[in-house]
Amino acid sequence: MKYYKALFFGSIGSIVETSDLQRKSFNQAFIKSGLNWYWTKKEYKNLLNKSGGEDRISRYAKESNIRVNAKKIRSLKTKIFNNYLKKKELKLRPGVKDLIDFCIKNKIKLGFVSSTSLNNINSIFYCLRRSIKKNYFNFIGNSNLVKKNKPNPDIYLFALKKLKLKPKECIAIEDSQESLDAAFKAKIKCLIFPGKFHSGKKFLRAYKKVFNLNIKIMRK
Repeated sequence: MKYYKALFFGSIGSIVETSDLQRKSFNQAFIKSGLNWYWTKKEYKNLLNKSGGEDRISRYAKESNIRVNAKKIRSLKTKIFNNYLKKKELKLRPGVKDLIDFCIKNKIKLGFVSSTSLNNINSIFYCLRRSIKKNYFNFIGNSNLVKKNKPNPDIYLFALKKLKLKPKECIAIEDSQESLDAAFKAKIKCLIFPGKFHSGKKFLRAYKKVFNLNIKIMRK
């Protein structure tokens, strides 16, 4: 049986469900910033059509016709989110652990090709410490490594270079359209594994759409 040489989990949401926790963190940050904003689940789902917390805040402020320090609010939200994670022990999404174990057993390289903040990366691994370890991964990305975040392909291209791999040798797993676009632009075949806040959306250019991962996806 021929397998891909590497599996790339492309975002936090591809391994653990955190969307509602992130929404709550945004709302707490708004309160602490003196804003009367409140993002409902429905509203947050629509806002997720575009990635990037800071950009999301900026666009929302512009639509509300007010000026805010989006970077400062995003930083506060990240701090709140990370504090939540330190107190919680989240579960991996269906099939993630088995797939990681399979890759380790078969010497298939693992990448966590995220362009989120380093603080978020560290907090996620901390709250999942009983399930997965950082040293399982041959590459772990973060926003400090590239100038342009997703949907730009920069973080994927960086991972390919670091691991000395060609796009056709890898398969990626993403949970949103913009992140899927990043993999597609890097010419990497991408499986869409949507979370609760993305499940009803249509995904363009996805190789497949699944709601549970299994080792079959590693077969070329």
